[in-house]
Parts: sequence; structure tokens; C-alpha cells
Amino acid sequence: MPVPHPLSAPNPLTASLTSPPDVEIMTIGDELLYGQVVDTNSAFMGQELAKIGLRVRQISSVSDRADEIVAALDQARRRAQVVLITGGLGPTKDDLTKHVLARYFGAELVMHEPTLHHVEEIFRRFQRPMLDVNRQQALVPANCEVLHNAVGTAPGMWFVDQDTVFVSMPGVPFEMKRLMTDHVLPRLQARFHLAPIEHVVVMTAGLGESFLAEKIADWESALPANFKLAYLPSFGAVRLRLTGTADGQPDLRGRMLALLPALRARIGEYVYAEEETTLEAAIGQLLLARNLTVGTAESCTGGLVAHRLTGVPGSSAYFRGSIVAYHNDLKQAELGVKPETLAQHGAVSEATVREMAEGARRRLGVAVAVATSGIAGPGGATDTKKVGTVCLAYADATRTVSREYVLDRGRALNVEYAAQSVLTLLRQQLVEGTMKD
Repeated sequence: MPVPHPLSAPNPLTASLTSPPDVEIMTIGDELLYGQVVDTNSAFMGQELAKIGLRVRQISSVSDRADEIVAALDQARRRAQVVLITGGLGPTKDDLTKHVLARYFGAELVMHEPTLHHVEEIFRRFQRPMLDVNRQQALVPANCEVLHNAVGTAPGMWFVDQDTVFVSMPGVPFEMKRLMTDHVLPRLQARFHLAPIEHVVVMTAGLGESFLAEKIADWESALPANFKLAYLPSFGAVRLRLTGTADGQPDLRGRMLALLPALRARIGEYVYAEEETTLEAAIGQLLLARNLTVGTAESCTGGLVAHRLTGVPGSSAYFRGSIVAYHNDLKQAELGVKPETLAQHGAVSEATVREMAEGARRRLGVAVAVATSGIAGPGGATDTKKVGTVCLAYADATRTVSREYVLDRGRALNVEYAAQSVLTLLRQQLVEGTMKD
């Protein structure tokens, strides 16, 4: 049996659980605390754990100091029955996690031969010399269960101590993800006999979280007790995640899907997909279905709209090109914006952006085009136009539609929201066109 570190304390929550165990995530590394590395591991783990019905109770970041790691372990076991640890498993002196865990669980480090062979094979494959520090990657606490790291040299380690599960994984994201998928998630499902869980996702754009909630309040209130709706907002979009937990009745997912028509009846104009996908991917599907091509004319977004559209695999089937006309001279020369329009209304105006969209259609030879112009900030405001003012337009063969918004969220977010808003406008107009056909 593992011998706990003298400072460790038993988990007051026993293993005889009547509900899913709470999970704590602990990330180790000074680079996280200094802000030199962004913690994407916790986001991935939280998302994947939720899919199997486990709740993350807390996320902690700890420095590369043995005493602080021990203190964090002691605190974590009081809050959770599963503690997932990432980081500190590299070959350098500042990587202490393995040594701290060996001391914490009262075990010596021993050579794990299968891991050693795996590390040796990696170095042979890349024709690189193997140093002693690389061999030490195969050292593990004697009382852990080794989790094979198929894509790296540091194995994962699984401990069970006083009814608490501790899992240590590398901090390198692609290594952690592989260990979670191959080993950790299946073992947690088996150990805690988790009830089946299903998720149905509805992607929306063009309406804020609070307004969506108001529109579907009656629908949400009528959900069965084992169904829960989560609102997950992002730039100009809200992902609705309906989670259902098995209740002994058949076809859990089918019953969840049967609720969606009533949801669409309330917010259908804002729903762009009933699956995990991006707005630009949904737009691509609409363009392909109607055999349309698209192009962009961008000023304040500086090519971001084109970047998002071309980030979709297969976008060359419908995206022809973009004109980034940041200066007024280019708006006139490349897009045909009239000098009098600029003189009378200014570059940031619905009149100008409409001519930009129409000019992009002609110049790029596309069926539909969108355009952006705005004052991203922090400077550039005029007596009549505030910082954050953005003008957007859509043009096709029969109509041109424009919008003006005042975002005022700071330069970077103004650009992001402008791109999201013009893509939302593009989708809305494509849907309207489909309904008219």
C-alpha cells in the first residue's frame, strides 16, 4: 500500500460515491505563473471530463517548488477525489514533479524498462545521442501505475492513495491530450462507473447571451430534470450545450434531439449549426449548397475575414480572393469607391462600405461579397464617428445590405467583433436568399 507523505491528509470524501467524483486540475510550472505560457491544458481537460460526466471543481497553478507542490496536493485531496496534474516531468533540474510525488507517496524511483526501451527507440529514430538525463525519464515511483506516453519520453503516472486518484502527465499539450484520450478518461469511466452522458450542441450568432436566454426561457424551464442547458459565449456567438444524464429510459440522445425543433422555433434565425463547428465552416456549407463564390473587401479588419474563410478546408471551392484597401486611394482605385462618397460620408460610413462590397463583387468576379471599414482605435475618432465605429456590407447581384455598429472594446476586440459581425451578416443574407429561392 502507498505510504502518504507526512504532510498529506486523507480525503474526507470516501470512495463509496453516490455521485460523480469532483476533479481538481493542478498545473505545475513557473512559466505559467509568469505568464510566459498560456494554460490550454486545463481547458482541454475540462471539456473532455465534462463529456464523460465529471465536474472540475478547481484549477490551480503551482510553482516549481517542492514545498508548494506538496501543499497544493494536500489541499487538492481535501476538495476532490480525482487530482489531475500536468507539468514538471521534463529531464531538467527544474522539473521536480516526479521526485515530489515519489516522496509524497513514500516510494523510491525505479527504472521502468518498457519506458526505457521506448525512449531509446525515439532517440534511435531521430538519430540523436541519448544522454543520462534522457534515461532518467524512465524512472518512476515504484508504487505508481505507468501510463505509456506514445508520443513523448515522459510517461504518465497513476496513483491511488486513500481513495483519491492522482494522475501526473507531461505539460506538453499534445502529449497530455494523448494520455488523457488513451488512458486517463477510459480508466476514470471504469473506476467510477459513470452514468452515460450525452451532449447536443447548438451554435448561434447574432444575438447576445442574455437575449437568447430570454427568448428560450420557457423552453429551458420545461427541460427534464436530467437535462441541463449551458450558455457558452464567445466573440459575437453563443454555443448552447444541452447535457443529458442517463435516467434509465431508452434513447437518451434521441429524446434530446427531439427538443430542438421547439428551440429552433424560438431562435432559428440565429442558429447556424446543430453541431460543434465554426461560423465560417457553416457559411462554406451554404455557399457550396448554392454553388456561390465569395470575396472580401477589408479595411479595419485587415484581411481577418478572408483568413477565417480560408481557414476552412476546401474553401478554395468558393473563396476567390480579398482586397485589403486600408488607404482611401486603394478604395477608389481597386474597389471603385467614388471620391464624392468619401468626401461626403467619409471612409467609415455605410455609403462607402456598400460601394466597397459592390466593387469587390465586380473586381473579384464573385457572386457575393462582404466589406468592412471602421475605426479600430485607440485613435482616429472624429466629431461624428466614435472609436469602435464599424460599417459592414453585403452585396450580391440583386441587393446590397449594410450595417453600422459602435463596438468600443479596444482595438484588438473591435477588429475581432467586426470580422465576426460581417460573417454573421453574410450567413444571414445567404439564408434569406435560400429561403427566397
